[in-house]
Amino acid sequence: MSTAPDRTSNVPEFSVSELAFSLKKTLEGAYSHVRVRGELSRIKIHSSGHMYSVIKDDNACIDAVCWKSNVARLSIKPEEGLEVICTGRISTYPARSNYQLIIESMELAGEGALLKMLEDRKRRLAAEGLFAPERKKKLPFLPERIGVITSPTGAVIRDIMHRLNDRFPRHVMLWPVRVQGDTAAAEIERALRGFCGLPESVRPGILILARGGGSLEDLMPFNEENVVRAVADCTIPIITAVGHETDTTLVDYASDLRAPTPTGAAEMAVPRRLDLLATVRAEADTLLRVASRLLSERKGRLETLGARLGDPARLLEIHSQKVDHLGGNLERQAQILVNDRRARLRTASVRLRDPGYVLQQKTQGLVRLADRLDNGFRNRLNEDGRLLAKAGALLREPRGIIERLQERLLERGQTLQRVWARSFEERRTNLAYLARSLENLSYENVLGRGYTVVFDVCGKPITSAHAVSAGMALDIKFRDGRAGALASGKSSDRASLSGQSADREKQLDQGKLL
Repeated sequence: MSTAPDRTSNVPEFSVSELAFSLKKTLEGAYSHVRVRGELSRIKIHSSGHMYSVIKDDNACIDAVCWKSNVARLSIKPEEGLEVICTGRISTYPARSNYQLIIESMELAGEGALLKMLEDRKRRLAAEGLFAPERKKKLPFLPERIGVITSPTGAVIRDIMHRLNDRFPRHVMLWPVRVQGDTAAAEIERALRGFCGLPESVRPGILILARGGGSLEDLMPFNEENVVRAVADCTIPIITAVGHETDTTLVDYASDLRAPTPTGAAEMAVPRRLDLLATVRAEADTLLRVASRLLSERKGRLETLGARLGDPARLLEIHSQKVDHLGGNLERQAQILVNDRRARLRTASVRLRDPGYVLQQKTQGLVRLADRLDNGFRNRLNEDGRLLAKAGALLREPRGIIERLQERLLERGQTLQRVWARSFEERRTNLAYLARSLENLSYENVLGRGYTVVFDVCGKPITSAHAVSAGMALDIKFRDGRAGALASGKSSDRASLSGQSADREKQLDQGKLL
């Protein structure tokens, strides 16, 4: 059974939506700008880019939302358990009847919270091995170029340049960056990676990352995770000098060497030139003293050994005498050997016959042999005998023999050339005669005198009348062309024709038709 509405009450009625949106307007009007301090919890970045979290303290909690456009502008990175102060406005989510804080900006709630965040980040990066001692690189003794990453307008770069010029002037490459503010961390990271990406020919041998003193908030760009990782990944040895001597940032743990001040970083980067010169002079003096002492020791030792050797001239006397004795023996032995060879030569020469007598005997033998041969050959032998006699007379003059042989060779070469030319001319004349004869014997010349040649349909010459039958197609070749014909007539006619053809062939063979 339904109850009728109370018409006597003057309280206005609201729908659920009306009441929810009315509450939303009331809260947003009353709390349009608030600052809330608490601990971040249950942080979640949605795929849309919005951040949802809870801000709590010991007794209460409130939902918090940070839209995507504001997340990118936050000065700190939201982390679980981080105590922060959020600035924004209170609103509601009518679908669930929840109120929530719309975050517009966020900052750390005091230095303690900031230190806690840095300590947590330090432990996490150390666990990854970014601060391990084995990762640190050795600094070069005297780099050709020094890269400096700092503000171009501050006193830091002037202090570094002044100290470098005092100690050991070097070429300095400045990469200007902001050292505090929202964009400082990104600029420092780009500078570190930019130096590492330079060509080897212009890349600095050492880097200095520096800035002056400041508050913990001012030094925060050097505590950012992306900057720390860039320092750890840097392939160039790097010295960090951030803040005062008591200030320590996370990049100091990741760098290869930490300097207390920017001036101290310049002192660590290069040695003191005057100290090097003094060291070189001291080393040179020490080397000179050592060399002098060594020479003195060697000289004394040499003198001692020389005294033990005695007079070299006396030592050479014995050897000189021995050389003279051996030289005399060698001379006598050489003379004996020469006399022996001379005697043997005289004995051998007595046994030898006179060359003229031997040649005369050979010549007489040749003459006797020539008498037994025909006259032409005997004359040739006589000539050879005379030549041989002349050769025997000219044995002591080989140059004359060679000249006469060259003359004979030249004469015979000319004779051979004349004979060859005459033989070639005779053969060429004979060849021309044979060519003319062949041309005259050609059957085409016979055709020019009125004769013809008969071929069958296959192009084969017909040489007998018996090979022709009545009605057979013939191909007749004349001097100036061909003509077709059909064979006809009696066998006696063909026989007569055959006989005439045989007579003509016989005449052609005998050359009577030419």
